[in-house]
Amino acid sequence: MHATPDRRSRRQLHTLAALGLGVLLAAGVAVADDWPQFRGPNRDGVSAATGLDLVAGTTGPREIWRSPVGQGYSGMAVVDGRLFTMGNEDDDERLVAFDAADGSRLWSVRLDAGYRDQMGSGPRSTPTVADGTVYALGAQGSLVAVAAESGAERWRVDLGDLVGARPPQWGVSTSPLVLGDRLLLDAGGSSGSSVVALNRADGTVAWTSQSDIAGYSAPMEVVAEGVRQVVFFTGTRIVSVDPEDGTAFWSLPWKTSYDVNAAAPVIVPPNRLFLSSGYDVGGVLLRLGAEDGRATVTEVWRSREMKNQFSSSVYDRGILYGFDDKTLKALDARDATELWAERGLGHGSLILADGKLVVMGESCALVVAEATADSYRELARSEPFEGKCWTAPSLAGGRLYIRNEEQIVALDVSGRQES
Repeated sequence: MHATPDRRSRRQLHTLAALGLGVLLAAGVAVADDWPQFRGPNRDGVSAATGLDLVAGTTGPREIWRSPVGQGYSGMAVVDGRLFTMGNEDDDERLVAFDAADGSRLWSVRLDAGYRDQMGSGPRSTPTVADGTVYALGAQGSLVAVAAESGAERWRVDLGDLVGARPPQWGVSTSPLVLGDRLLLDAGGSSGSSVVALNRADGTVAWTSQSDIAGYSAPMEVVAEGVRQVVFFTGTRIVSVDPEDGTAFWSLPWKTSYDVNAAAPVIVPPNRLFLSSGYDVGGVLLRLGAEDGRATVTEVWRSREMKNQFSSSVYDRGILYGFDDKTLKALDARDATELWAERGLGHGSLILADGKLVVMGESCALVVAEATADSYRELARSEPFEGKCWTAPSLAGGRLYIRNEEQIVALDVSGRQES
């Protein structure tokens, strides 16, 4: 790997002075009120929307539309009035676009043969939308870039052919990260090619780095003390790299049974990062710093109070909310003290919106609860459909989008009265 002469100066750009740490979104990734990628505009599971009606008199929000979608656990990206997700349909794994307002299908693109697995079939990754292009990664490593408006293919690569990538045991689950003119992936490639940056224009390799097996988590870009870095939660460790060329800044070994490191990194301002895995491992809070223009890390605490098996936590005002195995919990981010715990939702998922937790239970109960340290306070509960729900909700344009393995449902949370 070769660093350009002004690499260090470029690392100093985009510092988030107010927080000291934050997600850097490349130009074109998101506009206000879109949900353009895995876990939303900032990859943190938090919506900036306010004035929402998430409770609707304890019955849950009104259904606007529902539509069949291919089998899978792919998340939903919503940009410019279009919803993009993936699923198995017949014998194919497909990327599908819907009209976000009424659920009508606009187009679909084949990625690969349908992915089958005893733990659940279909794609796992969430499409990423930037500058009018949708980037979609299938469960077997097929990666396509298509026009968001028409579905016209711009390029296609197979990560196995490109970098010797080997899908993890339960299918490729990472979601592509757009940074400027590059696309970053936890590919799990052969020696020296596990962490990969591709050129967005044509899918060619910009750089490769590291030699880890693939995890199931999605990469996150952060800035600490002026230094940009991308954190990957691979199958065996947490590793931070320079987004310019893939040079490793720091790493931390992290062993989980079956190499299931799946939950995404969570930013804890002003300069900390939380990561967690299941199988009785737990989480770690890291303090990020810099020395001589390079990112550094120190541990703040480790705890088994929050074991995210695959669903990622969210952070709000000093509190980490997430699923400790099958128990929804609130932890004090300063020291991992448990503040409250609620059982009965299984391996659920959640996002944060307008001061509330929007929780999708494993058996498809949709729950809205207060985001508060005091106690668990449930405000509304509904059951929009049956089945298994392992996909986190998405929220855009006053609509909440949820899915099980077979359907998408759009719910009105705008707070506007029906005419």
